[in-house]
Amino acid sequence: MSNAKRKMTKGQHHSLQERLRDITDRMSRVVSFLIAHFSFLILFTACYNHGQLTPDAWDLTRQQLDSISFSTTHHYTQSYNFLVRADHLPLADAIMPQTFDTMYVTRGERIVVADIQMVPADTIDSVWVKVARDQITQGWIRESELLQGVSPDDPISQFIDFFSDTHLLIFLAFVTLVGGLYAVRRLLRRRAYIVHFNDIDSPYPTLLVTLIACSATLYASIQMFGAESWRHFYYHPSLNPFALPFHLGCFVASVWAIIVVALAAADDTIHRLQPTDAFLYLLGLGAVCAVVYVVFSVSTLYYVGYLLLVCYVVVAWYRYANLSS
Repeated sequence: MSNAKRKMTKGQHHSLQERLRDITDRMSRVVSFLIAHFSFLILFTACYNHGQLTPDAWDLTRQQLDSISFSTTHHYTQSYNFLVRADHLPLADAIMPQTFDTMYVTRGERIVVADIQMVPADTIDSVWVKVARDQITQGWIRESELLQGVSPDDPISQFIDFFSDTHLLIFLAFVTLVGGLYAVRRLLRRRAYIVHFNDIDSPYPTLLVTLIACSATLYASIQMFGAESWRHFYYHPSLNPFALPFHLGCFVASVWAIIVVALAAADDTIHRLQPTDAFLYLLGLGAVCAVVYVVFSVSTLYYVGYLLLVCYVVVAWYRYANLSS
């Protein structure tokens, strides 16, 4: 009887060693994959142009120094380009005019900052900005009114604007939660493959959802504790994580990592499952990713997300280890 128990113990120990070796092999493949792709990312972003060097401060005129000072606090200055988002913006022919000779720029038109003037006498907004669409269409507008109706003329800034709209976020959060939970429920009832519940033998889906959770938490943290740096990034965006402050660089790097891992997860799923099962699995994975993003980006604003993130990452990888064994 003791020999049989000893044999069973040895067998269980051998099985556990094989399981740990298998998990270690998978994780080493994941690390190798990420190192290879991030090496490509480093080469891709190495040619980043940092722009022209700022001239020596002793050689700057008073107007240039004022422009630099304004740019430091407002994050834009003369010659900065905007894209009109409002239906129309009125431009006056003079600062605080008694009678308006108004012209308009409309949605989709590009304008450039031609001049900036401080007007302490204006009790509504002391900053007036002169913008121009062309040589003929140009005029003055209060900064507060201008910024409400324009976006920086950069696709990254416009993407940020699109996903920062409050009404859109509320709508997307509601649709995502309802749609995501419904999709997960349907997939579970069909006993289909789905991340965390009936997962495939691949670490990439679990890595993807945990990356999204970390990225959403970091994004919300930047909004709370680094709002001014995010505002500067909004006006001067970059996809190069090495050209940004550490916290913004980490966020941009996490976005790149999500793209790389998402492609790896899709490729691995297609090779492991039949086309129909692969489609359903990727559909469920997308639903889980959407729910995870909404939950962590909102819960972090109330400081609950940090504890929730630690618990989620531990449980997600524990579930993967058990399901893949």
